[in-house]
Amino acid sequence: MRALITGGAGFIGSHIAERLIAEGHDVTVLDNLATGRQENVPLAARFIFEDIRRPQSLPGPWDVIYHCAATYADPSAWEVDAQTNVVGTINVVREALSSGARLVYFQTSLCYGLSPASPVRLDAPLAPKGSYAVSKTAGESYVRGSGVDFVSLRLANMYGPRNLSGPVPTFYKRLAAGEPCTVVDSRRDFVFVDDLVDVAVKAATQGSGIYHVGSGADCPIIVLYDLVRKAMGLEQDNEVGIKPRGPDDAATILLDPTRTEAEFGWRASTSLGDGIRRAVEWYRANGVQRTYTHLEMVR
Repeated sequence: MRALITGGAGFIGSHIAERLIAEGHDVTVLDNLATGRQENVPLAARFIFEDIRRPQSLPGPWDVIYHCAATYADPSAWEVDAQTNVVGTINVVREALSSGARLVYFQTSLCYGLSPASPVRLDAPLAPKGSYAVSKTAGESYVRGSGVDFVSLRLANMYGPRNLSGPVPTFYKRLAAGEPCTVVDSRRDFVFVDDLVDVAVKAATQGSGIYHVGSGADCPIIVLYDLVRKAMGLEQDNEVGIKPRGPDDAATILLDPTRTEAEFGWRASTSLGDGIRRAVEWYRANGVQRTYTHLEMVR
């Protein structure tokens, strides 16, 4: 199978590349390295330093395209998000149609807005807030209306080795530097990256339409903080600051994964404790120079 992975030097894309190569597939990674790291790309993959905003940057043909590339690091950069997450996605869709390729799209659960009914069903109304969610949802709309053979995976919070966004690397970075942490009074559904890869690889040949990738449970962010601290071998922190979430942050987004579990024979199986331990091991070995967030208020 000939696979193209856009954003394949990033967190999710690089793990998919590794799995596909291990299974004997021909993998090409395309990335502009804006937030990805070339050292994440497996040596056996072909690497193209390019940008999906350029239509001519996608030299097919392909059997499957994993569209992981996205911008999210600057919530005020509307134009950048629109160019990458909308126009870039249109270019990827056109390449998939031209190649006769199947397209696997990765969508944020923030497409449901900041206060969806919990657990979130697949037929819940879309109400994205913020540049990242709006542009990703627009991109998915083009995918859905294009006639391309596709699966769109709407994701809970993904974490694991190489992840540089969200609370886990942020907690690690601050704790490793001896800096104080603040924890927001919200809850999230966390899925370890290997579990996501399990369903993403199946999506190359199975399923059709929209699916949720979630564990079916959410946990308070303070629990996540404690697990990171324990994995680092640090003492109990009685001084950690708790603060209310900002206006652009959801209390919880808990996805209903029923359809995914039934049609793919899949279930998120990595415990949060084990997944955090493996993420911390990677951070300890590789360091965390910078973290990213789609939120206006950086934690």
